Amino acid sequence: MPSFETLLYAVEDGVATITLNRPDKLNAFNTQMMKDLIAAFDETDGDDNVRAVIVTGAGRAFCAGADLSAGGATFDYDKRSAEDNDARTRDGVQRDGGGLLTLRIFDSLKPVISACNGAAVGVGVTMQLAMDIRLASDTARYGFVFARRGINPEACSSWFLPRLVGMQTALEWCYTGRIFPAQEAAERGLVRSVHAPDDLLPAARAIAREIADNTAPVSVAITRQLLWRMAGASHPMEAHKADSRGIQARGRAADAREGVTSFLEKRPPNYPDKVSADLPDIWPHWTAPTFS
Repeated sequence: MPSFETLLYAVEDGVATITLNRPDKLNAFNTQMMKDLIAAFDETDGDDNVRAVIVTGAGRAFCAGADLSAGGATFDYDKRSAEDNDARTRDGVQRDGGGLLTLRIFDSLKPVISACNGAAVGVGVTMQLAMDIRLASDTARYGFVFARRGINPEACSSWFLPRLVGMQTALEWCYTGRIFPAQEAAERGLVRSVHAPDDLLPAARAIAREIADNTAPVSVAITRQLLWRMAGASHPMEAHKADSRGIQARGRAADAREGVTSFLEKRPPNYPDKVSADLPDIWPHWTAPTFS
């Protein structure tokens, strides 16, 4: 089991739980947490025993946003250490650390569930936008506070947020930078459901169990790619091409035989295919855009 400086990581019965673990700092996001989270998603993708991922926070916050210990220089790349800048540099270009994380989550091969247990501000909320299913404690609070800190939204949130809640709500939240409660987040579509604090993780685990116990992991990985990648497609033909290739590949696979047979025999399925070895390439023309 891997260990991380800023996270707790555990796998139980096919469900990985990643816990942001800087409770004395309200789990504030720093370069080490960025590196740890990216590495944790590398771990979940590479482990065929992991069927779903839950992300939550230790203590009373999910993530209170960027670590502001550098004061007014917090967001000034020129004032950061060489180590911090190196961690955010790709091909010689300085990149937004929250964006590097959300792009990694976007590419996850496993479904990702956020269990927001408390304050989720700045990158604490934008990192959740790339997760698939968002649950909140009734003590959770959200804030897209960037304009109140003199910066702009980050972590690819200008792509994710309007797709989740609509342009009007996205603009209101980002223009005002106000903190709003979990109930408003649910009413406007940011979160699926709101739970009492003690019920939050059990509710997240129940969804993860529904996935882990009943679905083929390779099919889930393809489904995740289809829905996220097609969110920006120019025409439904792009989806038709990809899902046609997927149906052809999966239809001849052992999982499809097991899915039908187990259904007809009225027994739980035992899917043999593995994401690490049996994920078909249904994207012959897909190339991830480059940063330029």
